[in-house]
Amino acid sequence: MSRNLKTGDKVSWNTSQGETTGKVVRKQTTATRIKGHQVKASEADPQYIVESDKSGKRAAHKPGHLHKRD
Repeated sequence: MSRNLKTGDKVSWNTSQGETTGKVVRKQTTATRIKGHQVKASEADPQYIVESDKSGKRAAHKPGHLHKRD
């Protein structure tokens, strides 16, 4: 579980297909929409926008669901 992530950090997260890797695009602290889904981020409860290495698609994840990689 990583809470001190920065733009460009390499991370991994679990999906129904297994572990996925990618990079942090930005820290999201306001509500937004990604691929038609509402992201309920705030200053008190931020989420990270990550980009998958494999597909190039972006998604929002809570800090506790991301694992920093070396």
